[in-house]
Amino acid sequence: MGLFDRLFGKKEEPKIEEIVKEALENLDLSEDTDPALTEVEEVSQEEAEVESSESAVFEEEENQETVEENNNLEPVVEVQQEEVEEKENPELEESVEENSSEVLEAETPQVEETVQEKYDRSLKKTRTGFGARLNAFFANFRSVDEEFFEELEELLIMSDVGVQVASNLTEELRYEAKLENAKKPDALRRVIIEKLVELYEKDGNYDESIHFQDGLTVMLFVGVNGVGKTTSIGKLAHRYKQEGKKVMLVAADTFRAGAVAQLAEWGRRVDVPVVTGPEKADPASVVFDGMERAVAEGIDILMIDTAGRLQNKDNLMAELEKIGRIIKRVVPEAPHETFLALDASTGQNALVQAKEFSKITPLTAIVLTKIDGTARGGVVLAIREELNIPVKLIGFGEKIDDIGEFNSENFMKGLLEGLI
Repeated sequence: MGLFDRLFGKKEEPKIEEIVKEALENLDLSEDTDPALTEVEEVSQEEAEVESSESAVFEEEENQETVEENNNLEPVVEVQQEEVEEKENPELEESVEENSSEVLEAETPQVEETVQEKYDRSLKKTRTGFGARLNAFFANFRSVDEEFFEELEELLIMSDVGVQVASNLTEELRYEAKLENAKKPDALRRVIIEKLVELYEKDGNYDESIHFQDGLTVMLFVGVNGVGKTTSIGKLAHRYKQEGKKVMLVAADTFRAGAVAQLAEWGRRVDVPVVTGPEKADPASVVFDGMERAVAEGIDILMIDTAGRLQNKDNLMAELEKIGRIIKRVVPEAPHETFLALDASTGQNALVQAKEFSKITPLTAIVLTKIDGTARGGVVLAIREELNIPVKLIGFGEKIDDIGEFNSENFMKGLLEGLI
C-alpha cells in the first residue's frame, strides 16, 4: 500500500451484520402494540410513576435537611481544633499550605503530546495557509484550461514547494486532465494531493532513520548562524540523555564567543560535558580533543557544533575538510551523520543554503527548525525533490522536548489533512 493510500485511503465498507443490526434497530414496531392495554391500566401506570417520583423527592429533601444539620454543627468543632493546633504548633499552617499545593500539582499532571499531535500543531500555519489558497483557487475557476494550470503553478511556488516541484506537478496534472477528460477543477483536487504525496514518496526509500552505532556515534552539525543549530544540539543532548545514553558536546565554532557560551550553557542546563578550547583556537584541535575524550570515556553520542560562515565559503570548506580528517584519524568511519540545520521560516532561502552547503561538504541529513512559526513547511518537498537529502530531525517548537526524528507519513498527514 502506498503512502497516499495509508493516509487518505477509502473508508472500509460496513459489514453486512452491522447493516442488518442497524435495520432491525430502526424498524417501526408501533403497529404491534398490545391492543388489550386499557385506559385504566395506562392511568394506573402514570400514577405509579408519579408516586415513585414523589417518594424520591421526599427522600432527597430529608437527606438534604440531615446534611444541613450536620453542616451547622461541624464548623464549631473545626474552629476549636484549628485554634488548639495553631497554639501548639504555629508552623502547622505553612506546612498544610505546602502539602496542599503539592497535592494540587499531583492531581493535575501535564498531558504529554503524541508525536502526531506535535506534527499537527507545528504544521498548522503551513496547512491552513496552503489549504486556504487551494480552496480559493478552486472557487475562482469553473473550468480546466491553460489559465487554470498557470495559476496553479504560481500557487504551488508561493507555497514554497519549489519551482521545479511546481513545474513537474503542473505538467503531470495536464497529462492527467487529458487522460481523464477532466472538465471541472474539483475533479483534480484529489489528484493534486496525490501527486504531492507521490513526489515525496518517490521510490519509497526515505532513509529517515539516524545511523546510530553500537559504540560511539559521531554527529557533525553545519549551518549558518541563527538557524537554530546550537539549540537543536542542546535539545537532542537532553533527549538522548533521557534515553540513557552518555552524551558529549564539542564547541568547534571557536571564532564566535557567543556560540561557545551558548553551547556551554546548554551543557550545564541538560548536565552533559562540553569540550571547549581557548578563544580563536583551531576548531580541528578542539574536535580532536573531543574525539579522544569521547573514546576514552565510553561516550555513546558525540555532537560537534561548527561555524556557519557561508559568506566565506573557501575558508569554511577548508575548515570542514580539516575537521573531517581529524575525526577520521580517531574513528575512521566517522562522522556517521553530517546534519545541515535549516530554518523552515526562510522558505526558498533554506533551499539555497542546502545547495551551497552540499557543495562544501557531503551532507547525510537535514535538521528542519522553527517549522511551528511559519507557513513555509512546503520547503520539505522542495528539498526532497531537488536535493534528495533526507530530513531526519524536525523541531516542533521552543520547549526542550520539541525535537524529534522526522517521519514523512506523520509530516504529510499533518500538512495535507483536511484538504480532501
